[in-house]
Amino acid sequence: MEQTAKVTKTKINFRQYGMIIALVILALFFFVTTNGRFGKPMNVYNIIMQNGYVLVLAIGMLLPILTGSIDLSVGSVVAVVSAFAGVMMYNWGMPVWITIIICIISGIIIGLWQGFWIAMVNMPPFIATLGGMLIFRGLTLVILQGKTLAPLPSSYVQISSGYVKDYIGNLFGIKSSLNITTIVVAVIFCILILIGQLNARKQKLKYGFEVSSVGSVFLKTAVISAAILLVFWRLALYKGIPYVLLIVGVLALFYNFILTKTTLGRHIYAVGGNAKAAELSGIDIRRVKYIIYINMAFMSAVAGIVFSARLNSASPLAGQGFEMDAIAACYLGGASASGGIGTITGALVGGLIMGILNNGMSLMGISSDVQQIVKGLVVIFAVAFDILSKNKSSR
Repeated sequence: MEQTAKVTKTKINFRQYGMIIALVILALFFFVTTNGRFGKPMNVYNIIMQNGYVLVLAIGMLLPILTGSIDLSVGSVVAVVSAFAGVMMYNWGMPVWITIIICIISGIIIGLWQGFWIAMVNMPPFIATLGGMLIFRGLTLVILQGKTLAPLPSSYVQISSGYVKDYIGNLFGIKSSLNITTIVVAVIFCILILIGQLNARKQKLKYGFEVSSVGSVFLKTAVISAAILLVFWRLALYKGIPYVLLIVGVLALFYNFILTKTTLGRHIYAVGGNAKAAELSGIDIRRVKYIIYINMAFMSAVAGIVFSARLNSASPLAGQGFEMDAIAACYLGGASASGGIGTITGALVGGLIMGILNNGMSLMGISSDVQQIVKGLVVIFAVAFDILSKNKSSR
């Protein structure tokens, strides 16, 4: 009996940390094949800057995927919000802060529209969001009239290209090529991870669940912390922590709290696990779905702001294929295609895998056509692994 429990535990750990191991192996592979260019501070910085919007969308996309559905309209919502931002700032000269508020509100309104058809009319999410994809893409073309609006105000562009200055180094008069603030933040982050892991273990012990040994918790935390310190060290050698990373970090912490510590989070997992059972237990499925799609449009609006700031323009071609990147990131991060399984950390890891694939293959000189084929195969294998592992565990 003890042996069976141990095997089950090992499988769970492999499922949970398999993609993190894959991420490390992939990074090492590209470091070797590009003769170290992949690991240069500027390139590490660029990977984060170029994939900030994907990580934001992946966090948002995880919620509908947890309920067993997807949102195909996110790329078009990114485009239409970018168009709103461009027209308001470039054509009308509106202040940046007012523009951002209106863009966020417009995203919420779009979410209310999408959620109405899905939650109230009971339309399949695939159909409702497919219609939304066409509507908002067309609306983008109408607003921009086929033109690209650029440049945008420098304070707006800083959202995506700005970075945290070395306040600690300047405060103590430390003259160094390293951004001391970045290193300090990394160390604090690693300490918080260790505290969080130990508290989680303590809670499991309290309720009689099987837990890992203290030594294994420290080992796991040490490996994760080493990876974090390495990335932050490379960032500290270049400029420092990008604002985009701060935005992603705050969103990740907030949504991780929602999914793991709130009633709404438990309801989302319950709906994805078994919708009929969830409804019979008193969960308002319509309310849960409405909230999920309002939130997805809100996150698409945030991604639209980040992306247009990155481009320094509002383009009618913005957002094309973004929904595929977000969905792929969640599946690569261990989310189940049938719902009920997935984590924010996994979605972020999946998004980073997509970003590293893009960046590494570009450095190797691989054409964009081949890159699309490789990414498609990676997604298929990730979902196939999920299905096969489920079938194996159910025998």
